[in-house]
Amino acid sequence: MFSFRQLFVFASASALLSSVLAAPAPIRRQNPCFVTGSVALPAEVSSGLSALTSAVTCDSSVQVAPGVPDVSSGGIKFSSIDFQKSSASPLGFALQTFTTPADPANADLETLQNQLNTYLAFEAGVRSQPNSSALLSKLKGPKFFLQFQIARVNQANGVQLGAADTVEHQLGKVVKNAVGASQAEIDQVNALATQV
Repeated sequence: MFSFRQLFVFASASALLSSVLAAPAPIRRQNPCFVTGSVALPAEVSSGLSALTSAVTCDSSVQVAPGVPDVSSGGIKFSSIDFQKSSASPLGFALQTFTTPADPANADLETLQNQLNTYLAFEAGVRSQPNSSALLSKLKGPKFFLQFQIARVNQANGVQLGAADTVEHQLGKVVKNAVGASQAEIDQVNALATQV
């Protein structure tokens, strides 16, 4: 025979168990509109998705790569600054497109950031697709060049930069990822690194 106390504990445990079992299953987080593929993203890309999601919109009626919609940040569409449309090398395209004034302190940092946002969203979308390594290797040049330009602008304005955000660090990434670039283009980037 159960005591009243044992029955109360049993009834309480039963009620708790049934409420746990009846709880709705957690909802899986939905991918941003630009991550349409099934390939898992590396941590350095996925860690920036929440910031990009709030800044970037998608136009699924236009594809800028297989399975990847056109993306826009601050009114700047990736399709309007797409290195794939140029006959120049990816770095040559970036040098012509993502320019700053002679004094980078006077550059439009918001425009550069919106351009970078579209490239970061495009990169995440491409990385989520299978068989994308060839395109990834090309898009890194313009992406890192934009980061380099932002570092130059910030340094020229006296912003304290972390080690990964310095002009020197970003210059190394640009040069390392300058697929198909000429020596003249590399020299041009090296010259820009001294203009801060």
